[in-house]
Amino acid sequence: MAQFFEIHPESPQLRLIHRAVEIIRKGGVIVYPTDSSYAIACQIGDKQALDKIRRIRQLDDKHDFTLVCKDLTQISMFTKMGNDAHRLIKALTPGPFTFILEATREVPRRLQHPKKKTVGIRIPDHPVAQLLVQELGEPLFSSSLILPGDSDALTDPYDIRVRLEHELDLVIDAGIIESEQTTVIEFSSNGTEIIRQGKGIAPMLV
Repeated sequence: MAQFFEIHPESPQLRLIHRAVEIIRKGGVIVYPTDSSYAIACQIGDKQALDKIRRIRQLDDKHDFTLVCKDLTQISMFTKMGNDAHRLIKALTPGPFTFILEATREVPRRLQHPKKKTVGIRIPDHPVAQLLVQELGEPLFSSSLILPGDSDALTDPYDIRVRLEHELDLVIDAGIIESEQTTVIEFSSNGTEIIRQGKGIAPMLV
């Protein structure tokens, strides 16, 4: 049975953030708010929790997973970020972007793309998401909360609770969040490319 925390979207209550982090560290699967939608998350090294997320979302091994990071220093530990990528990510974050980069050995193999050995990276512009990764002290494994059969992420935390109450350990309610896809930017040997245009605008790449 999921716990349900009402956390203020602009002035999050630190005691509730601390309790949420405790749940994550104990292997919990949570739903939390980002700047583009609600997302489902767990600790990056927890295989059981990751398998539960895969089962809830019915994802295969080819799905691009995302690490939510607190800053560029943390990103540099988990990805091979060149100077061009560093400058662009610095200019566009925090914001509704997902960056695809080559993963380092710090990223568990099961979180990397099986062929490209890449991983998605995000720094969302949402106080709750930012505080969660700051207090956790490591990236948060994350995926948009798009359930099988749905085309968009769930927007209402009460609907999330009704549909997933027995699958989750925690739902963080930060109000209604209209679902918008992030803009996905991939860095590769072929250069820098927007592979999905979403909410985030990158004028330097247009």
